[in-house]
This record gives sequence, structure tokens and C-alpha cells, in this order.
Amino acid sequence: MTDKYQPALHDAVEHDPDAEGGERVAKALARAGVASRREVERLIEAGKVVLNGQVLTTPAVRVFPGDLLVVDGKLVEDRQPTRLFRYHKPTGLVTTHNDPGGRPTVFGALPNGLPRVISVGRLDLNSEGLLLLTNDGELSRALEMPQNAWTRRYRARAFGHATQETLDRLKDGTTIEGVRYGPIEARLDKAQDKAGGGRNVWITVTLSEGKNREVRKVLESVGLKVNRLIRLSYGPFALGTLQAGQVEEVGPRVIRELLTGVIADENMPQGDKPQFVGVADPLYAPGVAKDGERLRGGEVQRRAPSGRAPQIATPKVEEPKKVYKAGWAKAKIRTDGHKSKTHKPKSIDTKFVTEAPGRGKGPAKPGAKGAATKGAAGKPGARPAGKSAPQGATRGNVAPARSAKPASQRPTGGKPAPRGPKR
Repeated sequence: MTDKYQPALHDAVEHDPDAEGGERVAKALARAGVASRREVERLIEAGKVVLNGQVLTTPAVRVFPGDLLVVDGKLVEDRQPTRLFRYHKPTGLVTTHNDPGGRPTVFGALPNGLPRVISVGRLDLNSEGLLLLTNDGELSRALEMPQNAWTRRYRARAFGHATQETLDRLKDGTTIEGVRYGPIEARLDKAQDKAGGGRNVWITVTLSEGKNREVRKVLESVGLKVNRLIRLSYGPFALGTLQAGQVEEVGPRVIRELLTGVIADENMPQGDKPQFVGVADPLYAPGVAKDGERLRGGEVQRRAPSGRAPQIATPKVEEPKKVYKAGWAKAKIRTDGHKSKTHKPKSIDTKFVTEAPGRGKGPAKPGAKGAATKGAAGKPGARPAGKSAPQGATRGNVAPARSAKPASQRPTGGKPAPRGPKR
């Protein structure tokens, strides 16, 4: 619908009520996604539906191509091809367009860029999971009908004790407070004992009717109180990897393959790519407004690769640049006269002892016996050619040289002079 309608610019167009063709006004508005047929009838009774400038008082009116329909002061646009959306409804949202109690609604939490849509069935305030949305009221009605046998699959967590034998009794249906519920397949998946003596069980429930609070009432009849309920699939459409609050459009090709015969040929979408490409950011669909702000839809995020959950985009915050003092990058010159020492790379020759100090008289003087001499290669510590290594000399452990004394002071016999201290 649009706000561009001005009644003064349009003349009333009258049609013969017995003329063939066209469609009933309730069906036309339901097809346009304005509301369900029952809701349209209530709008007509309230005098909020105008056809070609005349306020309608009965739903027994046909609409023809070119007619101008106005609902609650807004012009209804021409019919669009059928579109379908998968939505992960979080808890805390009511599945209605307007809630008299002022509670947040599903349609108030949807992101911008979506047409006016209605839901296929409902999920109550405390339930979560897959909720199908469409702009085609006729498709919504068709998918809700029990005779179409579209199965709904749920995952329920319930408090209490139950066995698989007890749950198998639900396959034949049950009657609760005078209401007959059809066959339900319930499978016990997991049981978890609690500290206080209670027990939580996880159950997968499959049914095809979807009456009001059906899963909760049926499980309560076998002694289980449901404290969490998640819808996993509706017919061939599954919740998948959608996070709470996210919505994604079903592609036109998928609609043609799965809903042939359910949607009229003239309403079937064409092409292969959906118009709404992306998902809604779940951070902006929590079910309650924050800081007094109006509840609104989330930003649109690109589709994540297959098999991965959509990534939540976070706004980039520019960090303030650091301010440095002038000249901070210049090298500082030391004024204390200290010179940095430079170390030459060590060669393999430094691993050998080339000089041996005298006994208690400090290091040997240059030119003394035992001092380092240059070999043929000119390297310090090299042995002269033709001389063997000193007795007891080993690689890396050279015996200390004898002290240089005059020949007159050298002992001529008896015990040999003592050598230097042992290492």
C-alpha cells in the first residue's frame, strides 16, 4: 500500500454486480497481502475499506482490473508476484500486526526493504523458530489448511517424566477438553536429571494440523510441561542456520519447484534470484525496545557461505590518532663521552687457547717462550712448521708453557722443575 492516494483526483467507478470476472474484495485484499479474509471483513464492517471512492459496507463486492482500493487511508498497490520469506522468530514477539496490549510484534521487528507480509500460521509469545511470511494471502491460507498435510516439526523441552511407550500413544490422536487433536509423532531424544530431583526431556514432535497451542496441550496431557518450544520446519522449508531475528527470502526458482499447483500461474514469480538478498542482523530484533527507542528492524547483512552461520557486522570505530612531540623520531646523541662497543664476529680460532700465562707472574710477554707465534698462515697461535704439538696438548686444552728463566738458573739434575698449577 502507499500513501499517495487522493480521493478528490479519482472519480467513482461503478460495475454491474452481476458482471462476470473480477474477484471478491476480500480475496483481492488477501491476495495483496493486506490481511486475511476474515480480517478484511472486519475492516469492511469498520468502514475502513474504500473502492473507487465509495466506502464498502459488505464484502459481497467484486474488484476488477483498474479499480482503486483504499484500506485505512492507504492505496493498495497492484498485485505483485508471490514472495515467501523464512523468519527465525525469537521469543517475546507476538505474531500480529497490532497488539492491543502494546507488546512488541513480529512485523514491527522486520527489517526495511520487505513488502507488507502476513504470516503462515502463528507462533505464540514464548515459542520460537521458523515462521513463514508471504505477501500472498491466498498462499498463506493454502499452507495453513490441514488437508494439504504440510507437516510441522518441533523440538520441545519439557519438565517431567515420560517414556517412549507413553509418547507412542499420541500416534492415534487424542481428545483434550472436548477438542480432537490428530495423530502426532513424538520421539524421545534426551533425558536430563536435575539437581532437585526433577527431569528435563527433549522431544521431537511432528504433526500436520497446528491448532492453537497444540504441542503444549498434548504433551501436558501425558504429564509434561513444555518450557521451550522451537519450530524446526514447515513443510519443505527448514529453519536452517538462521539466527533469532533473521529473515531470508526464498528464491523464485525454489517457489516454482515446491509450490506448483498451490500458487496460480499468473502469480508465480519469475527469474532465479530473490529481491531481498541478505539476512537481518539479529542484534536489532531482540523482541524488546532498548533505552526507550522504538522497536525497529535490523540492518541487512550479506548471505554467509553455505554451512556457516551469517556473520554479524559490527560498525568500524575509528581510533583517535596519537599525537607525538616534534622530533620524536630523531636519534638521541649521548653527551657523556660513552662510546658504544662493537663486537667483532668470533672465528673458530677463538675456541682454542693461544696464550698461557706464567706461574703467578701474569701473562707471558710478547716474544717469550710459550708466547703466541705466527705460523706460516700468519694466524696467531699457529705452530711453526716441522714441530709437533707440546706433550699433553689436546684440542681445546693446551698445557701451560714453562716460565722463561736464564739457562744458569735451570736445574740440571734431580727432580724436574714443578709445572704450573693444575687446571
